[in-house]
Amino acid sequence: MTYCLGIVTRKGLVMASDSRTNAGYDQVNVHRKMYSFVRPNNRVFFVLASGNLSITQSVLALLQKDWEQEKGLAQVPTLYDAAREVGKKVRAVSEMDREALERDDFKFNINLLFGGQIAGEKHGLYLIYPQGNAISASEDSPYLQIGETKYGRPILDRGVRYDHTSLAEAAKFALISLDSTMRSNLTVGPPIDLAVYGEGELDVLHQKRFPENDPELVAIRSQWEQTLRQGIRDLPELRFWTDTK
Repeated sequence: MTYCLGIVTRKGLVMASDSRTNAGYDQVNVHRKMYSFVRPNNRVFFVLASGNLSITQSVLALLQKDWEQEKGLAQVPTLYDAAREVGKKVRAVSEMDREALERDDFKFNINLLFGGQIAGEKHGLYLIYPQGNAISASEDSPYLQIGETKYGRPILDRGVRYDHTSLAEAAKFALISLDSTMRSNLTVGPPIDLAVYGEGELDVLHQKRFPENDPELVAIRSQWEQTLRQGIRDLPELRFWTDTK
């Protein structure tokens, strides 16, 4: 299983992902799920992936091939066109592999988060489906998730606001969302990859990998749990009574 999320605010983007690809009793595999394409001062893109690893690698290989030849993502004029370009590669791999996969009862399973910025345009965030179509995050819905989403969603719903959440706060929301998911579902696991992109930077300047016992992650986890418990203690007392009628 996988959990990846992207948060978009007025100030930029936060992208975060776990790294677990298998969590059976006998085997735990780790594989990076966050990828970037960067032309400093021109364009920067992040791709986060969930689903079948072989499909993901095929899509990324096609994107990288075009990138190195100054085609595809390297030359599209808008972020929307870039998201459509990623969708085209998903459909291309579908044409090559879907029939063989489904013949042996494997689903064509891939979902992607795609975010970034092209010089002269606003930054943005998209979710790309297995069919290659996409939806974008918005001011009203400023985050997108793929994979095991339910455990990490409540903190995002209650906390993230497009206009009022700083990038530093969004990064903390992302870490708590990932950590909460790892706590409740063993198929999502460390390391956590986190990228914070400030609007207009047009480069990857703030990126970190958090292993399970990273001191910053442990401190945030511990303080969050203590704050949550204290918040419960501070809530008004419940009143119980017996209906005498």
